[in-house]
This record gives sequence, C-alpha cells and structure tokens, in this order.
Amino acid sequence: MSQILDTRRAGALMHVSSLPSGDLGPDAYRYLDFLKSIDFSIWQTLPLNMTHDDGSPYQCLSAHAGNPNFISLTQIVQDGWLSQKDLLETNLTRNDLFKKAFNNFRKKKSSFREFEAFCEKTKWLDDFSMFLVIRGIFKQTSWNEWPEAYKNRDIETLNVIRNVHESELSNIKFTQFLFFKQWHDIKSYANGKNIYLFGDIPIFVAYDSADVWAQPEIFKLDANKEMTVVAGVPPDYFSETGQRWGNPHYNWEAMESDGFAWWLDRMETQHALFDLVRIDHFRGLEAAWEIPSSESTAINGEWVLAPGEALLTAISNRFPDIALVAEDLGIITDEVNALREKFLLPGMKILQFAFDGSEDNPYLPERITKNSVVYTGTHDNDTTLGWYEGLSTEQRKPLHDYLKSDQPDMPFELVELALSTTANLVVIPMQDLLELDSDCRMNVPGTISGNWKWRFDWEQMSNISWQRIKDSVVQSERN
Repeated sequence: MSQILDTRRAGALMHVSSLPSGDLGPDAYRYLDFLKSIDFSIWQTLPLNMTHDDGSPYQCLSAHAGNPNFISLTQIVQDGWLSQKDLLETNLTRNDLFKKAFNNFRKKKSSFREFEAFCEKTKWLDDFSMFLVIRGIFKQTSWNEWPEAYKNRDIETLNVIRNVHESELSNIKFTQFLFFKQWHDIKSYANGKNIYLFGDIPIFVAYDSADVWAQPEIFKLDANKEMTVVAGVPPDYFSETGQRWGNPHYNWEAMESDGFAWWLDRMETQHALFDLVRIDHFRGLEAAWEIPSSESTAINGEWVLAPGEALLTAISNRFPDIALVAEDLGIITDEVNALREKFLLPGMKILQFAFDGSEDNPYLPERITKNSVVYTGTHDNDTTLGWYEGLSTEQRKPLHDYLKSDQPDMPFELVELALSTTANLVVIPMQDLLELDSDCRMNVPGTISGNWKWRFDWEQMSNISWQRIKDSVVQSERN
C-alpha cells in the first residue's frame, strides 16, 4: 500500500469540466483552496484525455494527450503569450488563440527550449499530432476510413504530411505543451497544500484513436484493420442489455512479447500527472467481456482471459512507488479478487449499493475493509439525493432501518456514514457535497447524449454548511 493510501483521508470526485470555468485557470486553484478549507486531501477527476464529439472521457483520441478544452486562456494571458485584448476578439477561435500564443511564445528562446525538450521526451507526440492533422484533412472521419496510404501509414505519405503541414503539427504539439504545463502547475500547487491528485485510466482505448492507428498490431483487428470483437460488460445493475462500449480488445500476446511497452508508456504519462491512479474496469485485466462486432448489444459475449498478473508485475517493477486503485464493480469473481489482493490494490465500495436488505451485502459499512475506497456514488451513479428521492417506500426501508431514521437528512447522512467507515480513503462526489439532485447527474451508463455536461457554480457553495462537513472529517480522524 502506498504512503498516500495508508493514511485516513477524505476527498472529492469532480471532473475538471465541472469547474465553473471548465478549465485549469483560477477556478482550479480556488477549488483546491476550498478542499483544503474542509480538510479534504484528495481531488479525484475523470480521465483528462482529448475526447471525441460526445465528450466522454472514456472514449478518447489518445491514451496520452490532454484535452485542449481544459487549457486556461486566462493563464496564457498571465504567462504573457496572449493579451486580454486577444481574448475579446470574437472572430478568433480557441485554436486561433493557441496559434497566436505559439507565435509569441517561440520568440522567447529560453521558453522555446523548454518546448523543444518536451517534444523530444514525449514519445507519443509525433504520432498523435500526425493523427490529428490527417483526421482534419479527411473531415474528422475515423482513421479506418482514410485512403489506404494514410490508413496504413505509408512512409512517403507521412513524410509529405510532415513537410507540408509542419506549422500545424507544431501548433498541436504546443497545445499539448500548454496542457501539461498548466496541469503540472496545478499539481505542484495541490501537493504544496498536501492535496493529492487522483486520476482515472480507462482500461480500453477508443478504436478511432492515435494509439490504434499507430500500433494496430497490439489490438484484435482483422486483415483490413477492422474490429472483430468489441469491449463491454454483460447485463448488470446499470443495464438489462449490458454495455456495448465498442472499444477494440487488446492483442495480449503481442503486448506481452515486448514486455507490455505500450502499457508502461501509458502508465508513465499517468504517473507523472497524478499521485494516485484508478484502473477503470479492473476486472478486464483478469478476463474481459468480448462481444462480436456485429452484435448491437452486449448480451451475446464471452469472458476471455487476460495476463493481468504479468502486466501488473511489469508496472510495479517499472514504477515501484505508483499508487493504484482497482475499480472492481460489477461481476467480480474470486480470480479478480485474488489478482487485486496479490498487488494490495484497494477496491471500491459504493454505499448506494449497500441497502438492499441483504445482511451479506459487501457494500454494507461494517463489511468494508481498511484497504478500500468508499464512495456514496460515482460518476456513473445518480447523485445521492436523486437516488434517494427515486427509491420507493419499500426500497427506502433497509436504509431507514440502518440509519434508525424515517426522515434522514440526505445526502449528508450518507456522506457522514462514508466518512465513518474503516476505509482509509473516502471520496465524495461534488454533487453530494452540494446536496444536488438528479438534474446534476454526470453520466447515465448506456446512453450517449446529455452526459458529461454538469458544472457547479460558486454561488451554490454559500448554501452549504461546510463546517458540518469539516467536523465530520475531523471526527472520523481523516486528514
């Protein structure tokens, strides 16, 4: 167990996109100050990667590249690479402003050398920038629909792109430089306040991504580089037909043959960004649900074994101080638990799942172990207030009996209950701290519209008794 995870802590779950500004500017620093004021020492986000048009941080254009929407233009002005007047130019897009900032930036030799060093050490950057440029040429179509020379990475064709689009490639690289610089400044500020950043890594990557285009051999594709099987989960609590995510599955044999180099590069990026990293759908490292690509739902699939022990051994050998958390929700077998326990990874416990009236429910507070991360709910759940309001009288009874109250103060009493558990780490969604209902839900699994859009407003903060939360943190001996 890492030094971060062997101390009793409280944290908040909120994506960067849910800040009032939605970026890494002043609101992010103010949010860290807020967490410090209530004695929270963890800020958990969703994946920070560059999304497709649907905005899902779990289906991204790269396993490495940061989302340019999170770059703070205000911060760029403060750094002197844009003026306030530039931001008022209504005819300039964000990309126009990034280009203008780059033109100003490159005039400063010392700063430009820092950029050159970033490009030299960032191994994935060339493929990613090339991928975005070609994607733009073909009007954002998926790489498998590009002409053969582009789809198959013909060397002469790519060299032409490098020469003709040199400026555009540099601008994309500069945008990534901005993202990582601003994030690392945030991380330094957080760590200076003894607040740790908790990231999230989707186990799979999107088919339409720089990763699959650049290394199709490490994914399960046919001779035409089309998917034969896709990822998802069988029917469960969230969906009667399961979830057909549509991601390609890994060619584990190919990955294992080079010592999981792709995974190690991926973890290196995450380890630099975060103090803790959650592996989403951890059970997929033991066995993953493979669905024929022709199937429209996730019902007709099969579990296929994965070399999770070998992969986690390689990760722990390369990064001995890495702090990992296993998202172990859903259908969990003894083999998955054994894999998690072998590497001493904390699992997740969701209190919204605890009160079905069953005495052996694994999410009941008294059944939660020290090496766990407890949540009232996650980004995939309804807010706790919305969840409670949606329960029938009969469904509420086990919870009321447990709390010894027919009119509990929700969501505070579930927050307080989470903090009181033996788990070392408790993470509360920001919506629950703000006592918000279903209108503020972040995501509904199995749906493709209306998700990932929630933002809070600083005015909402004045409606909450933060001393009450802070007192609960202190009473539960968390810091």
